[in-house]
Amino acid sequence: MKNPAVYYSAQFNARASIPDHPQIFERWAETSAQVRRSTAGIFDLPFGDSADERLDFFPANRSDAPLLVFIHGGWWRSLDKSDFSFIAKTYTKAGYNVALTNYTLAPQATIEEITQQQLKAIAWLYRHAEQYEFDRERIVVAGHSAGAHLAAMMLAAVWPVYAPDLPADLLKGGILLSGLYDLAPVQHAAFVNVDLKLTPERVGPLSPALMPQLQASPFITAVGTLESEEFHRQTAMLTQAWQANHRADIALPTQNHLTICDAFAEAGHPLHAATVALIDGL
Repeated sequence: MKNPAVYYSAQFNARASIPDHPQIFERWAETSAQVRRSTAGIFDLPFGDSADERLDFFPANRSDAPLLVFIHGGWWRSLDKSDFSFIAKTYTKAGYNVALTNYTLAPQATIEEITQQQLKAIAWLYRHAEQYEFDRERIVVAGHSAGAHLAAMMLAAVWPVYAPDLPADLLKGGILLSGLYDLAPVQHAAFVNVDLKLTPERVGPLSPALMPQLQASPFITAVGTLESEEFHRQTAMLTQAWQANHRADIALPTQNHLTICDAFAEAGHPLHAATVALIDGL
């Protein structure tokens, strides 16, 4: 039997397995800054009272276009929506509005609180569709890594219970990239659980792969071939649990846990094309 602490720490420490990760983060930051300078956007819109409850909105060049909401990763404890502005450019060019949400980072917030913040963000967007001229009947959520966990939690949400003015099918689709859907193993990865403080009692209510997907929202998944076997297992577990609505798993033979975001943002890449096809099919 593998030592869980050693095994899962190695499986989940994606940065340690990507020697050039500092250069990737630097490139994302530079490209994102350039996008914010050159692309129309409304930044730091408050969807709540906390200083971290902010989102960026990149409008399409036409009214009543769909909305793609992207939730960033970073183990719920690092990175910022502004690091991912580079994603917006190709999708606004494809004719979609794009929103990027923030949240309070762990350990200042628990995963439960972070999840609540994303519920609040998406509810806010739905209620402000007319003001920002997008189609509230075509909202799609996407996320990467911990952000994919949060996106999956949004796909599992019972929206009318959260707020009675919200429809059960608020989200019409999802794109889940290299996500964490079963949090039980994360307890054993000390390098991250020092901040998350997950316990066995909290794992079930925070693991979308253990929940029904009550919204019949189609979704696609992707995980890089160069990623660890645990990230592949996590995706397989969710797609099996939610197989009725799973439309495709996109093969990424040259991508790792970080460069999957580049593929998502690259016009013409199979992952980008699959995302466009899902949104256009709504």
